[in-house]
Amino acid sequence: MAAHMRWAHRPVISFMATAGGEEALRGLTVTGRGNAWWKKGVIYQISVASFSDSDADGLGDLRGIINNLDYINDGTPHSLGADAIWLTPINASPMLDFGYDVSDYLSINPRFGNMEVFEELLDACHGRGIKVIMDMVLNHTSSEHPWFVESRSSRDNPKRDWYVWRDGRSPGRPPNRWVAVVEGSAWQYDDDTRQFFYHAFLPFQPDLNWRNPEVRAAMFDVIRFWLDKGVDGFRLDLINFLYEDVLLRENPRRFGMRPYDWQEHLYDRSQPESLEAAKELRRITDEYPGRMMMGEVYTDTPEDAVAYLGDGTDALHLSFYLDFAQRKWNAGDFRESVEWLEGHLPPAGWPCYYLNNHDLPRTYTRLGRGGDAEARAKVAAAMTLTLRGTPIIYYGEEIGMPMSRIPRKMMDDPIGKKFWPIPVGRDGSRTPMQWSGEKNAGFSQGEPWLPVDSSYVERNMALQDRDPASLLNWYRRLIWTRGKKPALQCGNYRALGGTPKGVYAYVRERGEERIAVMLNFVSRERSLAVPRDERGGSTWRILLSTHGEEGAEIDASLITLQPLQALVLEGI
Repeated sequence: MAAHMRWAHRPVISFMATAGGEEALRGLTVTGRGNAWWKKGVIYQISVASFSDSDADGLGDLRGIINNLDYINDGTPHSLGADAIWLTPINASPMLDFGYDVSDYLSINPRFGNMEVFEELLDACHGRGIKVIMDMVLNHTSSEHPWFVESRSSRDNPKRDWYVWRDGRSPGRPPNRWVAVVEGSAWQYDDDTRQFFYHAFLPFQPDLNWRNPEVRAAMFDVIRFWLDKGVDGFRLDLINFLYEDVLLRENPRRFGMRPYDWQEHLYDRSQPESLEAAKELRRITDEYPGRMMMGEVYTDTPEDAVAYLGDGTDALHLSFYLDFAQRKWNAGDFRESVEWLEGHLPPAGWPCYYLNNHDLPRTYTRLGRGGDAEARAKVAAAMTLTLRGTPIIYYGEEIGMPMSRIPRKMMDDPIGKKFWPIPVGRDGSRTPMQWSGEKNAGFSQGEPWLPVDSSYVERNMALQDRDPASLLNWYRRLIWTRGKKPALQCGNYRALGGTPKGVYAYVRERGEERIAVMLNFVSRERSLAVPRDERGGSTWRILLSTHGEEGAEIDASLITLQPLQALVLEGI
């Protein structure tokens, strides 16, 4: 779902002043742990509807993904090199909200394919060593789901208590003042049965009643069904919304930019029972060796996102950290966000980082600035793919697809339609993959479900594939280098102190392997040094650089970074 609000209460990180106005971190070092695939690998998020259309109906599909698996990972550095794909929802759905309105959890949306094609995709991915992660919506269903159709048919239907139904406070007044994330009351009146049902998001997405043991059992069976199919993991949508306060207590009021922000959401999300449900889901997942769960914790409190990791072994494997994705283009900002997370993870917890997804404006537009957009994109990629944690990249990010402006009449996103002309819609980050300069960017022979961004003629995969200096080939080099270097996969993280303003620098270490990452966020030269330590001197080899000279040996006692340069060094 949407994730547009900036957290009201930023975590505070302490810095210490050094000579010359420089900043230095207080020496935080965090250790790398384990070598599970979901820690070591790179996850590639695919919008199924927008990736590749194989049957000319204008909508991407599972066959289109199969046809392009060699692009994702063919086992050679000519491919992107992703270790796993995360698919946006593919369950049966009326598609009123991008598939996040499920009408059948045990079948495939026929617009994307069928179970046979999905099993073929699983086999094809596993044959290439690619893991498959499904998006799973457990908080709510579509109002067209047979469960809800039964539930709303009468007050005494056996499925009535599968959803959250309540009487109003008085005729025509909802049970309380809770507001939906999108807008308006979170309660919808049903004329036939004369009760309100609860929907945390849109009225066609009624919330399941997780307090009903039958609902819990049914949803756990859904998870087992797909694990039995061979799915490697799940991205759990809105995992902290599963339970609401049983007494429906009112949320305290507060100031905010939009109606949802006018309440402090103490009782309609992040209840203790939701964390317990996440732990039960973890126990089920752990019955299947090598599987994983990552989750979206929609909150304005970063502590909530960390809480859903439990002790690092008993809840989510990965919890999305929205704060990092929402930071502005500033080295200190990103460093602050990373340091906060590293300082608050449970002992066995593992971070993950992303800058793009289906709900966020694309970073090429959001963080880019005129002629600096390409260079900034390369620095951002280097950061995401070299930090301690699991990197998640979003289809098209690797070629710098921009945030597209969608005309109102062509919009699909219900949020974009509702709030037009306010630019909060998400369609602009979901446009078709730009494969080539051919008609419809090579995405489809039919009319695309969303318009292709006009940049496709000069910004597409085919052009960048042939250009060694392209953003695509930079992503490839980063990912394949990461795959060969244990220090980048699971090594310790140590931020460098004494760095000049505008530079984010850190060292990754595992065993005798040392890798230093230096990121210049500004359009001016910056000089810094990699300090000596007990394991070596100051001689390093350039592993990766946005400015060439890869393979050269340098003395890191004083390094001058070029404007907007990303430099990755290996100690020798």
